[in-house]
Amino acid sequence: MMVENLIWGYVYPNEVEIQWSVLIVLYPYITGLVAGAFIASSLYHVFGKKEIKPVARFALLTALSFLLVATMPLLTHLGHPERGIEIMFTPHLTSAMSGFGYIYSFYLIVVVLEIWLSFREDIVKTALGSQGWKKLLYSGLALFSYDVSEKALHEDEKLAKKLAIIGIPSAAFLHGYVGFIFGGIKANPWWSTPLMPLIFLMSAIVSGIALLILLYIASMKLRKHAIDHKCLHSLAHYLWIFLILDVTLELLEIVSMKYASLEDIEIINRLLSEKIAFTFYGVQLTLGIFIPFILLLLVGIMKNRETLKMIMISVSSIFVVIGVFAMRWNVVIGGQEISKSLSGTLTYVPVFFSQEGVLPAIIILVIPFVILVVVTRILPPWKDMEEEVPESKTKSTIKHLY
Repeated sequence: MMVENLIWGYVYPNEVEIQWSVLIVLYPYITGLVAGAFIASSLYHVFGKKEIKPVARFALLTALSFLLVATMPLLTHLGHPERGIEIMFTPHLTSAMSGFGYIYSFYLIVVVLEIWLSFREDIVKTALGSQGWKKLLYSGLALFSYDVSEKALHEDEKLAKKLAIIGIPSAAFLHGYVGFIFGGIKANPWWSTPLMPLIFLMSAIVSGIALLILLYIASMKLRKHAIDHKCLHSLAHYLWIFLILDVTLELLEIVSMKYASLEDIEIINRLLSEKIAFTFYGVQLTLGIFIPFILLLLVGIMKNRETLKMIMISVSSIFVVIGVFAMRWNVVIGGQEISKSLSGTLTYVPVFFSQEGVLPAIIILVIPFVILVVVTRILPPWKDMEEEVPESKTKSTIKHLY
């Protein structure tokens, strides 16, 4: 113990292990992907960005798929997951955590209703053109209402837009409140900052758009369908803009901490230079922000060369998704590696096979993609792209342009 104190500084004897594991890292990461994907869909449904239309409905299904899994990291983390529902029935009204159940439930209802309104015409047409169990399934999804007149569809569109408007602040609350929980812990200098909710929200939008780009490209390749490069470049443009906002807030937080030079700045410097130096400077900032920023800037400058630009956008999106996960890791794990004595640090070593280990985290992270595959089979979101030319013809056209 004496040797460890000389190396890592003084740590209280009861600080033997870190309580919030990789599952708690995964929780804000998944909710961030939900919020980001929904806001990406709102660019079309609310702000009328027509170039986003090919992925607007797909973004809603992506948000739903990840939203259904958002509570799993928390429930797995609990010693008695069956008690999780108690937070809904016996809430502590002054607790930020107790509000999550209500925010989550409200947001889930908004997303499901918007998806139903966006797909209702397709659901009704499938129900009327099917037989047997398929007809029964889609009739049930249509709530046995088959009115797809122009007036009815117009009303659906108006209501869907209103729900999308309501959904934007709901998505912001769903993820911003996670940052609020960390930012409200005054005893931890790494967490206690009023910028934390905004940082979480901006990084959520960034990760959601990046994931949507990757899923869109992968889906089009698997379907052997042409990629709408105008849509792809528009998503990349918004990703670049939100990256600027994200890095501005993150650097502003660090600069303000160092400039204020509070009594706990020494332990912050130690955390950044020793414990999370690689994941913060190497992964979060360099790999997750600066490299994608440069690549996306080059994409905006380049003319033609659609294949090369698609590769650069894909690489940027992969780096962003990894970088945002590193940001969540640095906040959740990094904050716990600071001893409550503020003069020493702890070390977190993730376990692979355990209730809160790496394996459950991987399984939970894979589940939303399985759900997305199933949901897109039931509600195909590609109607808006049926008039596009096949991918092979697109490639020959690009070669001709060169």
